[in-house]
Amino acid sequence: MKTRFKVGGYLAGLAVVFGAALGAGQVTGRGPDPDTAARSGHGHPGSVPPEHDNEEIGEPTQPPGGLQVAQDGYRLTPLTATLATGPANQFSFRVLGPDGAPLTAYTPTHDRDLHLIVVRRDLSGFRHVHPRMAGDGTWTVALTIDAPGQIRLIADFQPAGHPDNITLGVDVPAPGDYRPVPLPVTGRSALVGDGYTVTLDGTLEPGTSSTLALTVSRYGTPVTDLQPYLAAYGHLVALRDGDLAYLHVHPDGGPGDGRTTAGPTITFRVEVPSAGAYRLFLDFQHRDTVRTAEFTALAGQPGQTHG
Repeated sequence: MKTRFKVGGYLAGLAVVFGAALGAGQVTGRGPDPDTAARSGHGHPGSVPPEHDNEEIGEPTQPPGGLQVAQDGYRLTPLTATLATGPANQFSFRVLGPDGAPLTAYTPTHDRDLHLIVVRRDLSGFRHVHPRMAGDGTWTVALTIDAPGQIRLIADFQPAGHPDNITLGVDVPAPGDYRPVPLPVTGRSALVGDGYTVTLDGTLEPGTSSTLALTVSRYGTPVTDLQPYLAAYGHLVALRDGDLAYLHVHPDGGPGDGRTTAGPTITFRVEVPSAGAYRLFLDFQHRDTVRTAEFTALAGQPGQTHG
C-alpha cells in the first residue's frame, strides 16, 4: 500500500499511521496507491511512493480507510434505509464490484470474509461485528442501536484476486431525539466490567513508530490466558474524531508462533503523522467472552504535523 497511513504485516509487527501523545478513557464491556484510497490495517506493508518524497509529510494525499463509499470500482450499498434503537435491527447491505454485480468472492482476513464496524458519529456505541453473506452477495447482521443519531458503518474486506484490503464507509440514520455524547476524557486505565481493567502504556509522537502496550487484569490479577480471537490475542480499531477515519491494527506476534504469550500484555506498534483526537477500541477474548476496552487518544498538538 502506498498511502501515508502505513500498515505492516501481522506477524512482522504492524506500523499504522495514527496518533501521538496517547491517553486512555472510559470503557464499556460491549463488545493507495495513486489509484486506490487508503486501506485498512489488514493490508500489506507499504511506503510513501518515490514521487512524493519531496512533499511535506502530513495528512495523506488520499483519504484513510472508511471515509469513502466507493474505491477501486467497489461500492458499499446499504439495503436497509434506517435503523431503530433497540435490539431488533436486521441490517442488510451488499458490496458491488467493478462490474456492478454483488461481490460474492472474498479472501478471508483474520478468519472472516468481512469485518463490519458500527459506531455513532459521536464515537459512542461501538460494535465490531461479522455479518453473514447469502449466496446472492447480500450481507445481514442483527444490530443493537443504543441511541438515535447518524450511524457510521465501515466494511473492511478483501475481494478475491484483489491485492489489498478495501475499507468503505456509509452513514445510516437512526431517527429520534439525537443527543450527542461528549468525547470521553483521556486517562491510562479502563474498566471493562466483570472485574476487568485494561491499562495503557506508551507515548507516541507524530511521524515516529512507537510501542503501545495494553495490559489486561481481572480483580487486580494479570490475565495470562487470553484466548485467540480472530487469529490474534487482541485487535485495535482506531477512529479519528471528526471524520471517523478508520485503522485496524494487529499486535506484534500471535497465537502459536512460539514467542507470543497469552497475556497479560498485548503490544502494538503505531505511527502517526499529525495531531488530533481519536478513539481506540481494543477487542480481546477471555473466558469465552469478547470484551471491548475503549480509550481516548490525543495525538500531538493542534496543527502539528511531521515534516
